[in-house]
Amino acid sequence: MNLAELSIKKRAITQFIVLLLFLAGAYSYFQMGKLEDPEFTLKTAIVITQYPGASTIQVEEEVTDVLETAIQQMESLKHVRSMSRPGLSVVWVDIQESKRARELPQIWDDLRKKIRDVSSTLPPGVKPSMVRDDFGDVYGVFLTVTSDGFSYAELKDQVDELRKELLLVKNVAKVEIWGEQRECIYVDMSSTSLAERGIPPAAVFNALDKQNLVVDSGNINLGRERVRLAVNGEFNSVEAVGNLIVSRGASDKMVLLRDIATIRKGYIEPVTKQMRFNGRPSLGLAASTVSGGNVIEMGEAVKARIAELKQFLPVGMEISVVAMQSDLVQKSIDEFMMNLGAALLIVVALLFLFMGVRSGMLIGLGLLLTIATTFLVMRMLHVDLQRISLGALIIALGMLVDNAIVVTESMLIKLQLGKSRMDAAKETYSETAWPLLGATIVAALAFLPVYLADNNTGEFCESLFVVVGVSLLVSWLLAMTVSALWCYIGLKVPENLQGKDPYAGIFFTTYKKMLDFCIRFRWVTLAVMGALLVTAVVNFKYVDKTFFPESRRPQLIVDYWLPEGTNVDVVSDDLRKLERTLLNFSAIEGVASFVGGGGTRFYLSLEPEFTNSSYGQLILNINDPERLDETIHFVQKELDDNFLYAEPRVRKFPLGAASKFKVEARFRGPDRKVLHDLAEKAKLIMRAEPTAKDVRDDWRQPVKVIEAEYSQARGLRVGVTREDVALAMKRGYDGVPMGVYREGNKLLPIIMRPPANERHRLEDMRMLQVYNKKSPQGVPMGQLVSDVTTTWEESTIRRRDHQRTITVQCDPRVGTAETLRRKVKPAIEALVLPAGYTLEWGGDWDKSNESRSYVAKGLPVTFLVMALVVVMLFNAYRQPLIIALTVPLSIIGVTSGLLITGQPFGFLALLGFLSLSGMLIKNAVILIDQIDAEITGGKEPYAAVLESSVSRIRPVLMAAMSTVLGMLPLVIDRFWASMAVTICFGLTFATVLTLVVVPVLYTLFFKIKRMPQ
Repeated sequence: MNLAELSIKKRAITQFIVLLLFLAGAYSYFQMGKLEDPEFTLKTAIVITQYPGASTIQVEEEVTDVLETAIQQMESLKHVRSMSRPGLSVVWVDIQESKRARELPQIWDDLRKKIRDVSSTLPPGVKPSMVRDDFGDVYGVFLTVTSDGFSYAELKDQVDELRKELLLVKNVAKVEIWGEQRECIYVDMSSTSLAERGIPPAAVFNALDKQNLVVDSGNINLGRERVRLAVNGEFNSVEAVGNLIVSRGASDKMVLLRDIATIRKGYIEPVTKQMRFNGRPSLGLAASTVSGGNVIEMGEAVKARIAELKQFLPVGMEISVVAMQSDLVQKSIDEFMMNLGAALLIVVALLFLFMGVRSGMLIGLGLLLTIATTFLVMRMLHVDLQRISLGALIIALGMLVDNAIVVTESMLIKLQLGKSRMDAAKETYSETAWPLLGATIVAALAFLPVYLADNNTGEFCESLFVVVGVSLLVSWLLAMTVSALWCYIGLKVPENLQGKDPYAGIFFTTYKKMLDFCIRFRWVTLAVMGALLVTAVVNFKYVDKTFFPESRRPQLIVDYWLPEGTNVDVVSDDLRKLERTLLNFSAIEGVASFVGGGGTRFYLSLEPEFTNSSYGQLILNINDPERLDETIHFVQKELDDNFLYAEPRVRKFPLGAASKFKVEARFRGPDRKVLHDLAEKAKLIMRAEPTAKDVRDDWRQPVKVIEAEYSQARGLRVGVTREDVALAMKRGYDGVPMGVYREGNKLLPIIMRPPANERHRLEDMRMLQVYNKKSPQGVPMGQLVSDVTTTWEESTIRRRDHQRTITVQCDPRVGTAETLRRKVKPAIEALVLPAGYTLEWGGDWDKSNESRSYVAKGLPVTFLVMALVVVMLFNAYRQPLIIALTVPLSIIGVTSGLLITGQPFGFLALLGFLSLSGMLIKNAVILIDQIDAEITGGKEPYAAVLESSVSRIRPVLMAAMSTVLGMLPLVIDRFWASMAVTICFGLTFATVLTLVVVPVLYTLFFKIKRMPQ
């Protein structure tokens, strides 16, 4: 069936379908999901287990090791990573990246079962493990509520109400609060005063614990009614706690709690997390989007609801934005649509210039229809508009016009030769339909390895293959039908060109002479190409390597570390000073401070830092993305000049499946001291490299421990156990919970502790009163311990796949991560590793290699399918072999382009090379098919090679120029620049390959001799 003939004969139906496609495409564009970056699922869960009082080693050996052993049995496990700290075990469970989101719930259920099964083997005192499988949830809306003159409790009440309202907004899935400070009731009692009065702490504990318990008083039957019985007397105010009567024990004398203690409402100390915005105390509100929800719609709905709720806030409270994903998504899509529009205008202008106004207009309209239809199919396939899918449209732009150019060019030539419009359309379809379809399929298949890559990077980029494949197939179908109809109606050959040789112009004759020269000296031509190929391959080692470029998101991250064990208030004070300076810098319009841990994950590639009193984080909102580097320099200088004792890190937001640091060297082995020694040597090497910065390791510094040496003999004489001594120490400093106070729906712990003047004096430790469970008389701790010493212990022990692993990390000050890694690699790999110790490289190098290996796994299948399609097209082997030999030569243009522009070769450049290969194969297929057709038609072989090449020069050049010029908007885009350069330079040279090398190889393989002139 001739689709061109059918579409012309049924032109009314065809035109109606065209109108529907334009309307449906426009509607689909506005209804499609819109994201900044593609969604991909972080296949990681964390298992958090508390073991109060345990040392780092005890946590590692008694908890972490047991959990890791159980988790290691999971079939879908990729890596198990852990962090052991005093009293805390955190295990990260990384699942194989080939698993898709729909499989994860069952995997997490299996994880929970294994944790439950092993929990009975954990030592006494270990709290139940908590499995968090929402570790990768993204809260794209991050608001902050600031206050002046309000307590945290009052602020929290308002935030709770706002949270309830936001949960009702359309497309909102979850709303979390960050920076909450939990209230409590403090009962400050002097241990000396208690001892003088003969009141044991147990008496206070029993009174507080029992007074406010919820007790069941039963029920009574009264006639036909059953009535619940109740006993009142619960605390209904803080003053009521002070009125509690405490018995002195055996003396039967009683005392009011307020007479022996200071009672007040406060916040649990030390504060674990604090948040400020622009220097003012605040709480964070983070909202996530429902699965499949429209981020822009959700963001706009939240903004509208917040605008309504602001009027109900007390004067002095304000709502500000830390991150609003919808704004960034809209801006990102607007920029990409501008790039797409610019590329479209460039292509159409090029068509007008080289093919005339009529032909250019017909092809331009066909391009618009192709894009509209692609939007329709994307919506049907649930492909969102985001960075990758829109980039795919720009990548495909040159190939999209190629099919229409071939059809228009062919019909124009046939009309010029005097054929009727219907015959021109029918012959064009018969001659080009199948070669173009095969070539289009091959071009789309170039991106198949990315789609087949079973890892996070493949999932991140999978829409590339879908969009390119859909758009190319749509372009072929529309070229065979709609373009044929439009050419039938609209093409017009000037009278002065009718009946004349269409290739008689100087442009065509010059090319024909040049090609004749190259074929005459074919071995010289091929030798030159071979020499250029060898030169390109040799010089490729000078091309910088990278993984993903940094994001241009108008925000910066400042990670602020003080020595491990630092009080969180010290971190807070430092950040407060830094905030004041930063807010005076013109490029910074907002500073969100997170003290004691990283902020909520409001960006997928940003992994929040786990809770740590030595850590703080700033998120800087920048008013102009072009000032990111300037701001980094300013912030870094401020930190270097005024915070010399800190370990700060200023960075841009990562993109894709990014690593924590750009360069990482992981040492594995059993002994902690050996690992520390290796890490110190590696850090010295990195610090000696001028282009390295932010050098550190992930075990951090050891921390102080004050140890009281319990004497069992002394304890037994007075009936005091080691547990009693530990309880006395806790009561003497942090305080101990002794009941709860009910306030509405809140349960506030009642904490007993000494006054402030007794809580911070280490020299008074020996005077702490220790009580046993039977006697009201306390014993000074100095009588129960033989010594009190200060020692050091590991603050953190990290493991990877059941082995202790210390990771030395750094970032490049200038240049790429791979350039820095190559500089430090020889010295680090020269370190002598004892038996049982290994070194492996992580960071960008590991991620990049892993991604490339996953893509490489799909290459054999892709090449086989490509080969099958090409062999089916030609029903021969020599033509596919010519094409296969031509593709590697495109490396010449790629290497030259990357070296000239200084762009690195990363994952996106790899995608560009795959795209380039598809374009090259497509052009070669169509040219060789034309040569075969001419020879089959009876033309002399040498003349067939020359004339077929001449007939293809304009379509090939037009497609190449439209692609190269259409890529120009992406050359200045930092994300796409390396790919755009790869395609622009590679395709420019690939055009030479198509128009020169392919004909030369054809004459060589088919032994075609040059005919005498």
